[in-house]
This record gives sequence, structure tokens and C-alpha cells, in this order.
Amino acid sequence: MRYVVAVAETSNFTRAAEQCLVVQSALSHQIARLERELGAKLFDRTSRRVRLTPAGEAFLPAARQALDAAERARAEVAAAAGEIRGRLAIGAIPTVAAVDLPAALKQFHLRHRQVRISLRSGASEDLIEGVRQGTLDAAFLGLPLGARPKGVRGRELGRGDLVALVPPDHPLADEQRVDLRQLSDEPFVDFPPGTAARAQSDEAFAAAGVRREVAFEVTTVDFIARLIRQGLCIGLLPAAFVAELPGLPILQLRDAPARMEHLIWSRFSPSPVAAAFLSALGISAAESGSSPDL
Repeated sequence: MRYVVAVAETSNFTRAAEQCLVVQSALSHQIARLERELGAKLFDRTSRRVRLTPAGEAFLPAARQALDAAERARAEVAAAAGEIRGRLAIGAIPTVAAVDLPAALKQFHLRHRQVRISLRSGASEDLIEGVRQGTLDAAFLGLPLGARPKGVRGRELGRGDLVALVPPDHPLADEQRVDLRQLSDEPFVDFPPGTAARAQSDEAFAAAGVRREVAFEVTTVDFIARLIRQGLCIGLLPAAFVAELPGLPILQLRDAPARMEHLIWSRFSPSPVAAAFLSALGISAAESGSSPDL
């Protein structure tokens, strides 16, 4: 099953064999043997590419679940003997500020050397789904005030306002405080529609009765900052995060959008690794946050 997953992810038998630390002939033999046992081909192979058959598409999720279950079983046995080992998969929005996440992961790594840590950056909606589906152990989110992710446990980490970032030569660059109406004629850069990060700003402009043009829709903070530095647009980002972007004038907003940062984890019993990570942050995996729906 591990070989099947590797081939599916790489679309290449040679790369999959390298990833699994076996020779290609052994990997191909084992997959062919599995196909005979199942009575179905899992891959269509040509000289140019490898792709899953319909049977392979059906088999892949179950194979991943079985591998995850085996990994969890090994971790549980190790934990019973006092050792934390296995995989820790963390998700985080690009603008997480309530926790110094790199520092927290470093400290966890130094304490638990047998744990393999992975980090995925993305939109809050995708990260919530990752925790629900079990592909992520925990995730750091940024949500509009009042938003409540369903089907997970969690804790609010903090809340704060957004500020405006403008190019260094912008006419308002020397202003200390403005309101959204003063910015309404400017082209904006923002995250894509449908994301929690975009909703924070859209809701604030709607509440102020102001329309704006979002000319640039991007997914990374670095790209947002680069577009602003070139004088192409202005943007809104969390006040707690903008220290990461030196050289851009910061304008406080009288009618600023606000957001909450959350840490979420599975509503089911977390793995020993996930429980250890939450404990390192001073959180009990059994707590459910401010609401049973969170």
C-alpha cells in the first residue's frame, strides 16, 4: 500500500522507488502482486506517464487510511512505553501571529527527536477541512469575529485589528490614522474571494457602506507586500503580523476589520504526538474551546 501511495503521488515508478528506498523492480513486483490479489489494475502505465485507474482511485483513500492507522498504532505502543514518536502534521495561515510557530516547532523538535514534523500553509477553510479529515493534526486559523469552525475542537488564541499598508511614496503614507472611506478609491490587493482572510475586509467595507476595487487577488503575504512596494495597490493585514514586513508605511484604521486567531484539532482522540504538541502549547487535548460546536 505504501508503494501504491508513492506511485500515485509521484506519477512515476522510478521516483516512487527512490522515495521508498527500494529498487524499482521490487516496487513494480509488489504492486503487480497486489493487483493480482485485488483482481484489478491500479495504474495505467505508458512510456510517458502513470495514472490511477478507476480501481486505483477507489483503492487510494483506503490505503492512506490503513497506513495512517498503522502509524497511529506504532505511535500508541511507543507512547505506552513513554516515547513520543510518529508524524505531526500542522497547518497554518500565512499571517499567524498569536504564536511564534517556527520557534514552537523548533522546541517541540528538540524535545521529541523521533517525531517527523510537516507544515502546510493555506486558507483557513482548507485547514479546517484538513483537521476534520485527519490529514492535519492541528491548524492555526484566522477568522472574522464570530466565525465558528464546525466539527473540531479548538481554542481562541487572540484577536486584533487589521491595518492598511501603502507604498512608501503614497500620499497618505505620513498619516497616522485613516478610515476605510479614505481608501475606497485605491486599487487593493487581497486574498481570493471565499477565504476567511478576504471576508474580514469585505465585511468591514460593507459595514462602512463603502465599495472598493480588489485588483490583485493572491495567496501569499510576500506577494502582497511586493505588489504594494511597487506602488500598484494597497492592502490590509493583521496589525500583529506587519512587523514581518519592514519598509511599508502602516496606517491605523478608525473602522478597522478585526479577526480572531484559533488553534483547532480533531474532536476525536488525538494521537500521542498531537496531544504532546498541544501540551507543549499549554493546551489540554480534551478541552473544547468556548463552544461545543467549535
